[in-house]
Amino acid sequence: MAVFSRYSKVIEADGSAMPVRAALALINQTLDEALAEQEGEFDSDTRWAVAWFDQYGMNEGPYGVAETLSKAKNTAVGGLEEAGILVAKAGKVRLLGRSELDGDWDPTAARRVTIWEVTQQLVRALEQKGEPGAADLLRKLGSLGEVARDLAYRLYIICERKKWSQEALAYNSLVIAWPEITRLSHVAPPREEQQPLR
Repeated sequence: MAVFSRYSKVIEADGSAMPVRAALALINQTLDEALAEQEGEFDSDTRWAVAWFDQYGMNEGPYGVAETLSKAKNTAVGGLEEAGILVAKAGKVRLLGRSELDGDWDPTAARRVTIWEVTQQLVRALEQKGEPGAADLLRKLGSLGEVARDLAYRLYIICERKKWSQEALAYNSLVIAWPEITRLSHVAPPREEQQPLR
């Protein structure tokens, strides 16, 4: 967009003037391509959760839709429930909110770690314990932390588009605090000697 303010005229490949709307469409298309490429880093459970979140947010949806989506994302509703990121009952499915997740969650002891839960737990740690608490968790996560940060940005974009301001703020807060959280995770001594996840 800086190009439009810097130059008197921006032209298309055919020589015609490019309207701002066309530039915005190109920017959004490129952003969508980059975000779709980024999803390749996510595990199948997380890809399911992102698609569900985009469609239903944290609200209930039909079990049949969840099952169909799980097949498309190469996972299963039962496995998602076992991973601890959703609840399925009475023909309905919904993602668990951050406050419903295991408060004593330890990624080094979890049987099935998803980037979705890593991201939610990082946001929760930031909300409840500030940057030092998020840094303590990041120390245990190792390289999964960067992927979780990418997911937080992706979820922020979804929330902004859907005008879910509270959720957008939660994800944006993690992204903004990330440099300090990362710094603290390297500076503060670990509480326990544990191997970080890879």
